[in-house]
Amino acid sequence: MSRLLPALLVVAMFPLLWPAACARVDPNRRFVLDVAQALGGVDRVTALKSIAVEGEGDAPLLGQNRTPDSDPPNWKVTGYRRVTDLANDRTDMQQVRTVQFLFARLPVQRQHQALDGAVAFDVTPDGVARRVGGQQVMERRAEMLRHPITAVRAALAEGAVVTNRRSQGDDDVIDVSTAHGDVLTLAVSRDTRLPTSVTTRATNANLGDVTIVTAFAEYEDVSGVKMPRRLTTRLDKYLQFDLRVSRNAVDVEPAAAAAPQAVRSAPEPEPAEVSVVVEPVAKGVWWLAGPVNHRSSVVEFDDHLLLFEAGLNESRSKAVIKAARALSPKPLTQAVVSHHHFDHSGGLRVAVAEGLTIITHRLNEPFFRELLVRPWTIEPDDLARNPRAPTFQLVDDTLTLKDSSMELRLYHLLDNPREGTNLFGYIPKHRLLLQADLYDNTWEQHPWGQNSLDNIKRRGLAVDRSIPVHGAIDSFAGMVRTIAARPAISPN
Repeated sequence: MSRLLPALLVVAMFPLLWPAACARVDPNRRFVLDVAQALGGVDRVTALKSIAVEGEGDAPLLGQNRTPDSDPPNWKVTGYRRVTDLANDRTDMQQVRTVQFLFARLPVQRQHQALDGAVAFDVTPDGVARRVGGQQVMERRAEMLRHPITAVRAALAEGAVVTNRRSQGDDDVIDVSTAHGDVLTLAVSRDTRLPTSVTTRATNANLGDVTIVTAFAEYEDVSGVKMPRRLTTRLDKYLQFDLRVSRNAVDVEPAAAAAPQAVRSAPEPEPAEVSVVVEPVAKGVWWLAGPVNHRSSVVEFDDHLLLFEAGLNESRSKAVIKAARALSPKPLTQAVVSHHHFDHSGGLRVAVAEGLTIITHRLNEPFFRELLVRPWTIEPDDLARNPRAPTFQLVDDTLTLKDSSMELRLYHLLDNPREGTNLFGYIPKHRLLLQADLYDNTWEQHPWGQNSLDNIKRRGLAVDRSIPVHGAIDSFAGMVRTIAARPAISPN
């Protein structure tokens, strides 16, 4: 009894050391304790109240490159600061993003995003806090775990399940299911026992199953705890954020702010309503709009319908296709996917699942075929449940679709600095321009607006109205005036 009493006293005083007593029977748990020891010691890591990371970096914009195989455009991130309140399960991130590419919105964005337990909220530049939806809760909790300290603490916490230790190159790797139900993989250097990366899996609206890896490098000692000065996050092969840390800190005051009571008591926002408002534009032409700034057009031929732009995402595409089919007993057989940007190709898989022939620029085909065969196992879509081979009709420079009742000409947008594979349409008898990203009358600036006008002139088109994917229907004269009145804005 005299030998047992000191051990019981140690356990009573330091309950987090209890897993060490079980190390002989739980090598996975022992592995995590060893990692915590390398980070500064189990007691030190578990006693931390908060951590703060400040710095700057690069955040490429996925799915917005000029061509499918070119590098994504980049946001320059400055003033980055994330404070994670470890004791109260909160995180607060602030940053400034400045565009390094042609952009139709304001070139500088100030972001303030927070998570308080199960409540996610944003704070506007004027200080107004607004609750955001449940998807943001999951994404921000995953983001909070992409740091060695938070990942290891989550693995040590009561209720966490740690399994499947294995070797992977120069690292030892282990899987963690946290008490909140998050799942991550922690990789640790076999030499230093310091974490080298955290990996999570998610569903992307365009790519399906994706793997998100945050790699850690350049560790430094911060008040007895080791923290990385470089955090690099990739989604599959695509760089998402390369953060160069200028300052690490622990136990900062104040820690991440709690959600204001008005935010906490507000109901969680419902997903945006998926509704389609049909507006006749001319004989045989309809505009399919709705509450989101992403529209489609339907063009009627003798024996079939054509959809110009398949939709923003799965739910929007399904609603648009349903509305299009309700316009006429003629079958909907074709869909023009104007270009590869993710907000325009988001309905590609739905269109293929519905049996539509995809009309697009030839340079989009390899990328689109890749999108169509990617795995969708986490949240299967219709194409994953019922695979179907696609049918493409490819355009190099021009394509004319014509019968006795309708003529639609499709043109490649030439020499555009922002859009390398974009197709726009023209209906001669109604003098209508069908276009995506050439012009939106809600944009703050039009840095490639003159190129759009030059393309119309170059093709010899007499346009009366612009029927857009983004923005409202506008006269061509209004389009010309707006482009002239809103030239590119300097980010400085």
